[in-house]
Amino acid sequence: MDETYFLILLSVLMFVASYGIGFIPLTITFSESKLQLVSTFGAGLLVGTALAVIIPEGVRLLYMIIFSTQSKSKSEDTITKNNQIHDSNLSTLMGFTLVLGFILMLLIDQCSSKHGRSARCDVTATLGLVVHAAVDGVALGAAATTSHTEIEIIIFLAIMLHKAPAAFALVTFLLHEGLDKIRIKKHLLAFSLAAPLAALITFFGLSQEGKETLSSMNATGVAMLFSAGTFLYVATVHVLPEVTYRAGGILKKNQLFFLVLGTILPLFLNLIFHRND
Repeated sequence: MDETYFLILLSVLMFVASYGIGFIPLTITFSESKLQLVSTFGAGLLVGTALAVIIPEGVRLLYMIIFSTQSKSKSEDTITKNNQIHDSNLSTLMGFTLVLGFILMLLIDQCSSKHGRSARCDVTATLGLVVHAAVDGVALGAAATTSHTEIEIIIFLAIMLHKAPAAFALVTFLLHEGLDKIRIKKHLLAFSLAAPLAALITFFGLSQEGKETLSSMNATGVAMLFSAGTFLYVATVHVLPEVTYRAGGILKKNQLFFLVLGTILPLFLNLIFHRND
């Protein structure tokens, strides 16, 4: 299947699943314990995806710049000098991009908390989730430009396993805030559309000049590392502490199992997919 159509298919599935699961609290009561297990597994998957999939892939794309420079260089001295320059610049760029993604989510979180006590806390909470969902979409769109279907699928699963509970939690929160169902559906629609639209915009934006160009590799690598920073923030600062708090400070055996499983699963999936290539 063409990568463009495949991304469109994933984006549609993402929207339908997110909106559908978010719609559940408006109709029935859902088991809190099962949702907690899914959230725990999703937190592990976020960490594993960032560490074992997104960061290595982003680094690989950025270091392709060095190989491109080497192929154009004619002397061994020039190659050595280029390596030293690019190693220094890329190391700085990688660290800066990861930290920037982490800080962005930190600022969004703090702004949401600061205004959470006001009468418009429902809007602020939705806005924070929408921005994060959009950044998730950037990760998926950037992965699509690499033409590695396995990377797309892993990132898609990681996004959905925390996006679906987030949609459920958002609607539950808005119901507790006393919003009417029509307004809640509008909030849910905005949240559900954020990631698919961001994925498509990122994909076509990075693809504009051709996915095999140096600038495209650079932009794709930066986008993936930036999204890895946001993944790590959400998992380690928001999702994991929330799961631990609900468990009374210590995770139960089944929760710990799902957390570890979620963390190592992206690594094994990546190995399996690459072995079959």
